[in-house]
Parts: sequence; C-alpha cells; structure tokens
Amino acid sequence: MSHADKLQFSSENYSGQRSGTSLIVTGAVHGNETCGTRAILRVTRELAAGTLTISRGSVTFVPVANPLAFTKGERAGDRNLNRNLFPNPHPHDFEDRVANWLCPLLAQHDVLLDLHSFSAASEPFVLVGPRNNDGPLEPFKHEQQERALARRLGVRRFVDGWLRTYGAGVQRRLSGSSELQTVLRYGMGTTEYMRSVGGYGLTLECGQHHDPQAPEVAYRAILNTLAFLGMIDAPEPAPVAPEQMEALSMAAVYDKLHADDTFSRNWTSFDPVRQGEQIGLRADGTPVLADFDGRILFPDAAAEANSEWYYLARPNLSF
Repeated sequence: MSHADKLQFSSENYSGQRSGTSLIVTGAVHGNETCGTRAILRVTRELAAGTLTISRGSVTFVPVANPLAFTKGERAGDRNLNRNLFPNPHPHDFEDRVANWLCPLLAQHDVLLDLHSFSAASEPFVLVGPRNNDGPLEPFKHEQQERALARRLGVRRFVDGWLRTYGAGVQRRLSGSSELQTVLRYGMGTTEYMRSVGGYGLTLECGQHHDPQAPEVAYRAILNTLAFLGMIDAPEPAPVAPEQMEALSMAAVYDKLHADDTFSRNWTSFDPVRQGEQIGLRADGTPVLADFDGRILFPDAAAEANSEWYYLARPNLSF
C-alpha cells in the first residue's frame, strides 16, 4: 500500500440550535499553504472549549483539504487540486479522489471561505467571482452577497475576473477553438465549483507562506465571516471603507512561449507597470512590453513553455 493510499479525508461540523447559513471553511488546498489550517484548528479548539459557539446555521471545517500535498509540504500531491475540480467516476490521481469527497461536501453548503497563501512577500487579498449573469462561462446570482462578505474579511485588496481571463488564455492555447468545456474544466477550483452548484465563495490569500501574520489574517477572516453571516453572537464587522479599497480586474494573461523566456526583473504580484514598460525577454531577444497601465499578478518565473506566465490587471472603479 502506497503512502497516498493510507491517507484519509477529515472534516468537522458545528451546528447551532437555530436555522441559518451553511458555511464551509477550507485550508491546505495547496499543501504548503498552512495558514488556513492553523487558523481553522484555532477556531475549532475554541468551539470545543465553549469559548466560541455557533448559535445559528452550520459550519464545516476542513483543515487539510489535500492531505497528500500537506504531508509532502508541497503545493500539489499528484497535481494542482485547484484546477479541474470535478467529481470523477474513474479517478486517475490522488486529487481526483479528493474531488470525489470534497465536491459533494461543498455542494451541501451555501458559502465557502477558502484560505490560501502565496510565495512572494505582498499584501493579503481576496479573489471574488463575476457579476450576476446568465452567460455560458460562469453564470452567477449572488454578486451582492459575495462582495459584501469580501469587504468584511479584514483585507483591502480585491481581484476579480479570474475564470474569464484564464479561459481566454486556454482558448488561445487551443488555437482559437471554442471548447468551452475544456476552459471550464481546467479553470475550475473550489470557489468556481461552489458557484457552479448554486452557492458562492471567496478565496482569501492571507499573505506570504511563512509570514507569522498570515494565520492571524485567516483567523480574523473566519470570525468576521461567522459574525457577518449571523452564525455567532457577535457584532457585524464593518466593511472596508471605499477610500481604503484597492479593486482590480484581471484583464489579460500572457504565456511563456519558450523555456528560455525570462523576466526583466523579479516581479511580485501587484507591482505596478506602465504601458510600454519592459516585463521580460523572449528567448529570441524580443522584449515583452506591458500593453497598458496596470498591475502584474501571479508572475511565474518557473512556468513551463506554452503555459501561463503572468497576468495584468486594471483598476476596477465599480467594485
């Protein structure tokens, strides 16, 4: 029996005596992102001790969503769990087996708070979903509730446009094919799946992996979510003030075309760029220039050829 075969999945549920929202909180979707795990365990200790009580609704905690990646201390077990997240009747890898457990669990809830961290030093931010729409890519009807919750997590940065922008990149790599299902499948992570089954969800990036404040950001976000949804007897958290917010919309994804494509410097998410500024060099020496004023997101110097290299985002003045 392999190490992966010895692992099991675990969640913990607390329900109040009165009806209310059904919330699920997940950590360690990526195994080296442990701030959510630590925050969840802190909250469940308080619930077990009775110093915190769920009075309305129900909350399920998943401290370690991907136990193989977690035991390895790496982002993935066999692959990235936060892509291609669907139940699979014929699982091919460990993450398929996680999905067969996690997806039905997500579908039993109304709201998801998914806790992550990132590699480069930067400020925490939250990824939000689309505007209300009935389009084919990501139909949605909970825009107001999702964005109201986002503004109460305790962070000031907000980013939207993930699936739309990621999907445009996938379609380009498919040589202009309109294979929407391929786009949907490979762009589907926890929050996208949650929205696909009628709920809503937020991905909170709590800080750098080893930042001692990241678990505090995650802990505060859990308590603020419980309070905002009326699940604990606590004052409703105030929303971040509009003048303090920084809202961005992902606008374009750029691919690494050759293994020897390189960045001009060590970019970090949210670094500002000016139109025409050099971002990198292609393997043949052609400069890669910014198409517009904005901010760079998710730069990946280690990306493989023909895969996403970095994103550019524009200010969102209508968040």
